[in-house]
Amino acid sequence: MALTGINAYRKGSLKQDIANADPHKLTLMLMQGALDRIAYAKGAMERREYELKSQYISRVTAILINLRETLDVKIGGEAAENLFALYDYMIDRLHDAHVKNDLQMLDEVANLLTPIRDAWVQIPEEAKQEAYLAQRQKREAV
Repeated sequence: MALTGINAYRKGSLKQDIANADPHKLTLMLMQGALDRIAYAKGAMERREYELKSQYISRVTAILINLRETLDVKIGGEAAENLFALYDYMIDRLHDAHVKNDLQMLDEVANLLTPIRDAWVQIPEEAKQEAYLAQRQKREAV
């Protein structure tokens, strides 16, 4: 019973965080969520809880697909193209890890995603605001 209340509180808190987040924060939350779910999938894999492992890997895959699809390769150029390819690679590795029950492949994906998340955290506030305003103006012009 107490766990139900805690989980409801967490969900409510997460919904509030999402509602108040700017695009930079949302992306950071997605990256961190993917890393957390990789860790959960590893635990489930170690415990041989294969259905749970599958759910976590599916969630990580969905997050990476979302991150990949939000890239604008026209604006981001080669860097965005490289990131797109890296997300594709991570998605493939997640699939292989799921099929082969391979913890090292999950570690590989986490080790590829962590520096991206860390770099995202290091973006200066001024640059975040500038990008947010540019994106907003672009949407309003359409």
